[in-house]
Amino acid sequence: MPPRRLSWSPSPAAISWCLESLDKPWTAKPWTAKPWTVMTIEDDIAFFERVPTLGLLGRDALRILAIGAENRYVHSGEVLFTAGDPADSGFVIQEGTFSVASRESQGGRTITVGAGTLLGELALVTETTRPATATALEASTVMRIPRSLFLKMLEGFPASARKLRDVMASRINDSSRDITQVRGVLDVDQAD
Repeated sequence: MPPRRLSWSPSPAAISWCLESLDKPWTAKPWTAKPWTVMTIEDDIAFFERVPTLGLLGRDALRILAIGAENRYVHSGEVLFTAGDPADSGFVIQEGTFSVASRESQGGRTITVGAGTLLGELALVTETTRPATATALEASTVMRIPRSLFLKMLEGFPASARKLRDVMASRINDSSRDITQVRGVLDVDQAD
């Protein structure tokens, strides 16, 4: 079970305390707090620093995200988001694992992701829809970062915004190069 934390849900009735299971010994993981302790802002910043994309932003920018992020407990089998839904935030998995299944029109691939994974990275910077469905494979906790918070943080920390822009531009260039290589292979196959 995840640590004891206040959960977030879109419906007010679903807000509740997540209790640690008392009949099982709790095993500490480096990204979680011990049971019956409260995660501090510093703990959340340290966690965000280990998330590849967020780690680029610097501690001061991450402090803004840690203060404004919403913690959410997700039950095993619960859908975090569904493919095709409007996306207005990103989710960082603190504990647990999720199955992320893309739509059939995108190949229908399914992957399993765990702690430290940022889901919905693109939704942090632009209006988009969810390209996949994320379902909890076990009781999990996530931190929801609303796009509005992320964009305000980037406005206040232009150096962080530049770092993020450079990384995203590099990824786009890599993707373009990969697409060009695949296209070349396909063109040769069609000529035969």
